[in-house]
Order: sequence, then structure tokens, then C-alpha cells
Amino acid sequence: MQILGISADNKFAQKTFADSLKLPYPLLSDFPDRKVIQSYGIPNPNGMTAYRSFFLLDEKGIVRHQWLLGTAGATTVMPSDPILKAVQELKGKP
Repeated sequence: MQILGISADNKFAQKTFADSLKLPYPLLSDFPDRKVIQSYGIPNPNGMTAYRSFFLLDEKGIVRHQWLLGTAGATTVMPSDPILKAVQELKGKP
């Protein structure tokens, strides 16, 4: 299982953010072209940012689950339980 964070922020902003939280997973930058945001169909109406989202892909890269949380800066927090449950189901472990 690999966790990746992706945002439209530049690499400097991502490093500052990751360092401040001591994130144990890499952050990938979709700046400046925002190809990932477009590919996953999550661009914000402002065209500069993406909806806050989580995607669970299987070992073949097929999206099996997605959770959309709202716009950047929203205070909505995604609980980990639905994601962990979906991971277990995908791995065939109830």
C-alpha cells in the first residue's frame, strides 16, 4: 500500500507543509499544468485548485473508491474509518 499526497501547490509550499506536519508519505506537485486534477475530474470552478479528495486505487491503478470533501480551505475533515474499511475490503479482509 502506498499513500501519496497530490496538490496544485508548488514543491516549496508542499515541502513546508509536509515538514510542518512531519508527514510520513510523499507529496507530489501538480503545478503548474494541473494534469492530475484534470484527469481525475476534480478542478475547482476557479480553475486554480482542486476539490479536496481521496482516491483509492487498486494494484492495477483502477479507481475503486473516491471521497470528495469540498473546496480547498474548507474545514471538513475526512475521518479515516471509511478509507481504512475500503482498503480492507479491497485487500479481501473484512
